[in-house]
Amino acid sequence: MELRHLKYFVAVAEELNFTRAARRLNIAQPPLTQQIKALEAELGVLLFDRSAYRIGLTEAGRTFMAETARILRDVEAAVLTARQAASGKVGRVRVGFTESATFNPRVTAAFREFRLGFPDVVISLEQQQSRELATALREGRIDVAYVRPPLSGVEGLTVHRLQDEDMLVALPAAHRLARRKSVALRDLATETFILYPRSVRPGLADVVIAACEEAGFTPKVAQYAPQMSSTVNLVAATLGLSIVPSSMVGLQAHAVAYRPIRGRPIQALLAIAHRRTEKSLAARAFVDLALSLDEARRP
Repeated sequence: MELRHLKYFVAVAEELNFTRAARRLNIAQPPLTQQIKALEAELGVLLFDRSAYRIGLTEAGRTFMAETARILRDVEAAVLTARQAASGKVGRVRVGFTESATFNPRVTAAFREFRLGFPDVVISLEQQQSRELATALREGRIDVAYVRPPLSGVEGLTVHRLQDEDMLVALPAAHRLARRKSVALRDLATETFILYPRSVRPGLADVVIAACEEAGFTPKVAQYAPQMSSTVNLVAATLGLSIVPSSMVGLQAHAVAYRPIRGRPIQALLAIAHRRTEKSLAARAFVDLALSLDEARRP
């Protein structure tokens, strides 16, 4: 029994007329009649009652019709699923990200647009530090990761650098420097800093410390906070000031003033990484979408 035999049967069962069914199937009537007789012989039952002026389904035919229609629907769904998988439209993408990346509008836009364009792809999320994300990528535990360069341990990975993000000085709202429209780094030489440990966020921490040293001082760090949001919360508690990516603006807005850095800007680097040999079409589609959105946002 072949799939075409089931399609022939359903056409005759729905039309209850061999001539119309043959026309619908774009075949001649005699071969259609022979195929139906061969199907009945193979099953060992009569599917059609031919005793009346119009043919009708037997009890066996009605039962077979219900099952055959289900089989054809399942086959059609399987074909569609296979085609969607081949185009990356179904499957699963495991995306890792650093906490600070979630505040970046390019990152949130990628999640939103991918959900709209690929509704049948399941997205699972994992938050880690960049170093752990690189390890998870190499070990196959995630498929894509938003990371903060510079990044070590990228063997076997492809890292696409996204548009850099300016960093701002985050000050307690009542701080004397909050009255200024912008702040020079040298004005912070005697201030107390809240930073993120270099062992946790080497990319961002190194950029900030290097910029301060270039301005003639080493930042006096009173507190280290492992999470970017914790850093801002401690600034809001007036325990010190910090330098954070501009996408953090709005966090603790009532208690924290964000000011541009006067002179040469400090920039937070962001990249999207994946395995160089990645075969998942859904994962590759996510990366392509993220890169296209980043390119569209560039001035």
